Amino acid sequence: MAEPYLGQLSDLVKALGLSEQPGVDLECRHFFSGAALYADGKICASLTPVGLAMKLPPDVREVMLAEGLGRLLRHFDGGKVKKDYVLLPEGPAVASSALSELFLTSFWHVRGE
Repeated sequence: MAEPYLGQLSDLVKALGLSEQPGVDLECRHFFSGAALYADGKICASLTPVGLAMKLPPDVREVMLAEGLGRLLRHFDGGKVKKDYVLLPEGPAVASSALSELFLTSFWHVRGE
């Protein structure tokens, strides 16, 4: 079940040119029922049946949630809320340039920069 998500996440990373970021080692791996993106060995995003989620700094999360640009991540009904992550809306609600910027923000955040 995770296989299509791994391919989709890998394709998205390539399409956005993220794999060409200097100084960041990116890797997509299987993650429960989906796929996860790791920056320098630390998880920064996931693509699962609930959607695309990114680990973001608190200030960015707060703005996105307040403006309705995402919601807190919960992998399944009744599951624990992953408060460090924002689940992005499906479809074209997030432009590719904004999506690239969010990924970069996530990379630097998980690296502590």
